[in-house]
Amino acid sequence: MGVKVFRSPARHGYAVEGSPFIPTRLACAASQYYGIAGSGTLLILEETELGIALVKSCEWSDGLFDVAWSETNENVLAAGGGDGSLQLWDSSSNHSAPLRVAREHTQEVYSVHWSQTRGENLLVSGSWDQTAKVWDPTLSKSLTTLKGHEGVIYSTVWSPHIPGCFASASGDGTLRVWDIKSAACRLAIPAHKSEILSCDWCKYDEHMVVTGAVDCSVCVWDLRNPRQPVCQPLVGHSYAIRRVKFSPFSRTVLASCSYDFSVRFWDYSSSQPLLETVEHHSEFVCGVDFISKINSMDIKTAFPWCVLRFTFVHLLRSGVKGLYGDIDASLMV
Repeated sequence: MGVKVFRSPARHGYAVEGSPFIPTRLACAASQYYGIAGSGTLLILEETELGIALVKSCEWSDGLFDVAWSETNENVLAAGGGDGSLQLWDSSSNHSAPLRVAREHTQEVYSVHWSQTRGENLLVSGSWDQTAKVWDPTLSKSLTTLKGHEGVIYSTVWSPHIPGCFASASGDGTLRVWDIKSAACRLAIPAHKSEILSCDWCKYDEHMVVTGAVDCSVCVWDLRNPRQPVCQPLVGHSYAIRRVKFSPFSRTVLASCSYDFSVRFWDYSSSQPLLETVEHHSEFVCGVDFISKINSMDIKTAFPWCVLRFTFVHLLRSGVKGLYGDIDASLMV
């Protein structure tokens, strides 16, 4: 089983995202000292036949907690910082400074996401200051600020189906759905009795959203019937779930990563939903992403000191068939 590894000494990975334009390109937001103190680094990486190569590293004066590639420009990324800033970076530039810095949040920016619907080019950020902000693509100003959560906002994700609509997950235990046209919360679901650290929207069904929480459970919600999850909570992780991600290949398959050092793959429509448990990592796993390739699923994960990539063969009828990769503790691709 072959696993490609990139090590980032003295940096702890918080988020990883594959480029929507270049299948071999990925970005990782990293921080010193687990993000508690110190500086941050945005790592631009490239998968090669021999491993994972560093293309560019961008230094920031505070920790970096999330990263998002532009959906319209293959070189542009946004990152969220521990100093409350959002930065816009150009991965092709020879300059070490960001293109622009926005400083409207008053506490850590823990989430940033680029809009997914055609004809829309917006950013959303979520912060420890309990607000979500929507931005134009140049970060010249925020277009609206949305309030309603009574705890830290850990995750903000645009709907891939509905323009002007995004979901947020918070330390107050609620999942909220927002409409930026009315600048209002359309729906608030008391999804967990503990902090919710992540949410994601299904790529195939505009009504389905998944949440992952400190209570170690993954829940899938139908926004048309939010009184209870669509299935029993997906349990198996032994510590808080840091991030959840729906598969771009199947409407019912998703991934979760946890502080228990593992990544798990689920099919929530199955009577035996756990597909696979991956335990390559030797520290908290904070980020996970799927990368589209023909007949396969490439999954990238981020955790302290490293990035990892491994590949599932994906069969349309039988689902996930197998895992290919070596075991080595680092950022893996």
